[in-house]
Amino acid sequence: MDDFYVTIPYGLVVLGGGVAGYVKRGSVASLAAAAGFGGAPLLAGALSIWAFTGGHSSSLFATVLHTVCAAALTIVMGIRYMKTRKVVPAGIIASIR
Repeated sequence: MDDFYVTIPYGLVVLGGGVAGYVKRGSVASLAAAAGFGGAPLLAGALSIWAFTGGHSSSLFATVLHTVCAAALTIVMGIRYMKTRKVVPAGIIASIR
């Protein structure tokens, strides 16, 4: 299975969560973080699709980019969840990857 089947939906979920945080609370920081942490997996997914259509199995840069973003977001949100014990958004984001 190619990684863009997971990478693109993951990026959309993160991006959607940031937009929801902005709409609900007016948090520009949430929107900016979502643009970075949601946009990077979307870029990685696009690069993976491009490599796949070019006949390659995957793009190493895309795999590393997505893995680093997912790990960083999991660690940051896991720490945030441990401090606040609030499931939304920290617990959900820390657990989906």
